[in-house]
Amino acid sequence: MKQINPRPWGFLDEYRGKVFNGEWPTIPEMWNITAGRYPDSHCFTIFAPYRMRLSYAEASREIHRISAYLLNQGLKKGDRAALTGKNSPEWTLAYLGILFAGGVVVPIDYSIKTEETHGLIAVSGARFLFIDEEKRQDIDPENHLKLEAIVGLASNMDNYILSLPEAQDPPHEMPGENDLAAILFTSGTTGNSKGVCLSHRNFVSDCYLAQGNMDIFHSDVFYALLPLHHSYAMLAIFLETISVGAELVFSQKVVVAQMLKDFKEGRVSMFLSIPMLFNKIIKSLMKGIRAKGILVYGVIRFLMGISGFIKKVFKVNIGKKLFKGILSKVSLEYNRICICGGGPLPSSTFKLFNQLGIDFVQGYGLTETSPILALNPPWRYKENSVGKILPRVEVKIDDPDSSGNGEIVARGPMVMQGYYKNEKQTAEVLSSDGWLKTGDAGHLDSENYLFITGRKKNLIVTAGGKNVFPEEIEDEFQLFDEISQILVKGYLVDAKSKEEHIGALIYPEPEWAKDKEPEEIRGALEKIIQTVNQNMLPYKRIEKFKVLQEPLEVGGTLKIKRFMVGDF
Repeated sequence: MKQINPRPWGFLDEYRGKVFNGEWPTIPEMWNITAGRYPDSHCFTIFAPYRMRLSYAEASREIHRISAYLLNQGLKKGDRAALTGKNSPEWTLAYLGILFAGGVVVPIDYSIKTEETHGLIAVSGARFLFIDEEKRQDIDPENHLKLEAIVGLASNMDNYILSLPEAQDPPHEMPGENDLAAILFTSGTTGNSKGVCLSHRNFVSDCYLAQGNMDIFHSDVFYALLPLHHSYAMLAIFLETISVGAELVFSQKVVVAQMLKDFKEGRVSMFLSIPMLFNKIIKSLMKGIRAKGILVYGVIRFLMGISGFIKKVFKVNIGKKLFKGILSKVSLEYNRICICGGGPLPSSTFKLFNQLGIDFVQGYGLTETSPILALNPPWRYKENSVGKILPRVEVKIDDPDSSGNGEIVARGPMVMQGYYKNEKQTAEVLSSDGWLKTGDAGHLDSENYLFITGRKKNLIVTAGGKNVFPEEIEDEFQLFDEISQILVKGYLVDAKSKEEHIGALIYPEPEWAKDKEPEEIRGALEKIIQTVNQNMLPYKRIEKFKVLQEPLEVGGTLKIKRFMVGDF
């Protein structure tokens, strides 16, 4: 439970001046340090739909083969290479091969439409493409994009990444610490795609500084369930794994049965995901405990309460052994830490996991900050906080209101270089002295723990002049099984007054709703809203709602794309 090393990146000092120069290594230099320390350790593993397990030494050979191929195809330092596909060892090898050749990675969400993929390739100026089989046949067959090479990420494809010809790396210029490493395109809430430019320094500093709030070990096994093109998974799963020489197990689909098998076979110790999945896991666990009868349920809940108290107050984790049988039901018996990011989490979910002996923590950040700014230390967590600000990161609250909430503004080595070819949008959020306006609202406590209120641009101003963040209200509905999605937004009763009332768009859980009449569905949802409203301040209560027939469009971490949502 106690932090072992307050400066876990200190070991880099012995490599400075030998493997790298400057404050932080580049990603290829970080890889070389790790591969030199743990050449025979497992690195990248997948169990289904095919099996592959590579050591760091084996992965190094493949990375250099890919790098040499790109260089022989004409890639020069700073050239862009697009990468789109499902999570796999091949995806990470492509990512690293591009960087070792001196290129810049353009990771693209494989779930977007083909024309959108074309658009991002064109906008980024990518000359090389790594792609999965499901989209290969649709990608620019006429080569209007002027791609110089297309490499397949699946074994049944032409030019398969692991069947590239053997070749030596030609002499070439390697990237420096401040050189661009990747352009991450994010739609945000406006729908306008922005390319976030992140340097090697951005990624690597964030990777190691995050370890100041959490111990990660060479013996850990990470699980890649979230798509790796997203900044959260890219940094907190992929790059954190290779920074310490741990193992990364890949999942290609969110299939619970396969996930549980992977957990057991891979002995997964580090599981990072989003609130929706953790809510489902804990609800399933508690449902199983209730099924044992009221007496057993009461005893277990009592023991959970004792376990949580001892863990929080005395820093001793008795729950891991006490509830080993329960945790094995969801294949978490090998788990050491669960990390939740990508959205707000109910404090009850946070609390229950910790009571069961899982070090369960939250983090906070955004693509523009590589992405981690705050992380809850397992040895001193706060259930309602998204975490303690990382070492060497400055955060201040701009223009706070009477309750101390204002816009979160941050500065640190992980803050982006800017938006790709967009000086105007960059200047709107990033000051000349490095302060980034996050667009999120919240407050800090006296110990530098951060508490999030919501997105500034989603703010609803009510008739009484009160400010309401819709996320605060949406969070109250996370544990209701009847609701799959809810989006709270303001609506105008009188266009002249500009005063907003609070409404909600609700997409019911399909399994729950499938045998019910519309009136029954609406009546049940109305009762849920009434229940939540009773616990809300009057100006935060939902006044009208609409039942949706189709789900709302979501992004990579399953957040609803608010800019796609129309009026009531």
